[in-house]
Amino acid sequence: QVQLVESGGGLVQPGGSLRLSCVASGSKITINTMEWYRQVPGKQRELVARITSGGTTDFADSVKGRFSLSRDNAANTMYLRMNGLKPEDTADYLCSADWHHWGEVITAGRSWGQGTQVVVSS
Repeated sequence: QVQLVESGGGLVQPGGSLRLSCVASGSKITINTMEWYRQVPGKQRELVARITSGGTTDFADSVKGRFSLSRDNAANTMYLRMNGLKPEDTADYLCSADWHHWGEVITAGRSWGQGTQVVVSS
């Protein structure tokens, strides 16, 4: 019922910046908390940042001070601004969103995107 599409990944040199976007689509939906995770093969998926519908944000200690998060509720879009990128930030970045669907029956769920790859390397 809700699809998420990430974009903005790529190859960047250490110290560089990227902005990732996550767009949620669907009809008769309300998007609640949205999150960014990152995944490195062989490692556990890591929560990077979270933003509530009211704009309250929370970040992993590893990215505090370097990453910022915002959202456009009218467009159901979340943005992750990543500055001061390090090689250890290299990962697939996935977004997730909690939502309500206001159909004849109100349902709630969580959706995931397919991910966008970020590579930090010189």
